[in-house]
Amino acid sequence: MVARYQQPSLPGSIWQIVNTLVPFFTLWYVAYRSIDVSYGLTLLFSFVAGLFAMRSFVIFHDCCHGSFFASQRTNDIVGFLFGVLVLTPYNAWRHAHAQHHARSGDLDRRGAGDVWTMTLEEYRLQPFWRRVWYRFYRNPVIIFVFGPTIGFLVLQRFAQLNGANGPRERASVTWTNLGILAVLVLASFTIGLKEFALVQLPIVAFSTPIGVWLFYVQHQYENTYWERHKEWDFTDAALKGSSYYKLPKVLQWFTGNIGFHHIHHLCPRIPNYRLEACHNENRMFYEIEPLTIRESLKSASIRVFDEDRHRMIGIQQPPEGALI
Repeated sequence: MVARYQQPSLPGSIWQIVNTLVPFFTLWYVAYRSIDVSYGLTLLFSFVAGLFAMRSFVIFHDCCHGSFFASQRTNDIVGFLFGVLVLTPYNAWRHAHAQHHARSGDLDRRGAGDVWTMTLEEYRLQPFWRRVWYRFYRNPVIIFVFGPTIGFLVLQRFAQLNGANGPRERASVTWTNLGILAVLVLASFTIGLKEFALVQLPIVAFSTPIGVWLFYVQHQYENTYWERHKEWDFTDAALKGSSYYKLPKVLQWFTGNIGFHHIHHLCPRIPNYRLEACHNENRMFYEIEPLTIRESLKSASIRVFDEDRHRMIGIQQPPEGALI
């Protein structure tokens, strides 16, 4: 039913690269030129450029799935180059993300490429210091504001910190770091490192929280799917544990249709630019209740999965009266 949407279109992929990179670099240059006029203007142009950086990550993401081009070699080359742009080592992230897809919604196989999630019972049994650390990690200011920027700027630079265990994954960290270093050297000989930082750092600070929020809300919502491995089902995990995040058309375009995340998890080989057509042309997806932006804001307050009630909840006084 969805197999016919898996074949990428070479013109479609090339056009998406063009309509992403040309505006991104144009806005980057305009932001740079505006430094001498008003740094407020620089921040404005950097914010819009950040939206295109987020769209660039979607292209990187599709290359990691081998869905953006028919040729795996082309996916690898383009994926690496976009990885330098979005500060993410291609093979390391590709491996971790493949694990995320294979294990999403499986309570017994958490911890690879996902958001740290405890069950309510697990949280109760933790020592005090670990509960404090978990709450700190899940605090919206940390997970959506400071965490993303630190993660992409710093943690992705070290194989030990981003889960790159295999030699290919560790090598991708090194090569991506060398690519970033080459950009910095070029900047130092042209516009200057200070000017580069004045433009690039706001782009990272604007784009990464939005990207992390999107990833978070695609799986962390009240009625999401979590099951123990014996009861876990791939299709249910995709359709019930991945949200249909209904965004306004403009945001849908900037995010590369990633709101159709349930379809993406069901069939990750579908290029992002074919997800909407797959949704619209298959009635089976009409039964999936969309998650609106307003409703999604509730997800910021959930912390643990209650296995008894089969839903995500906040860290609070449970009905039984047990203090957590």
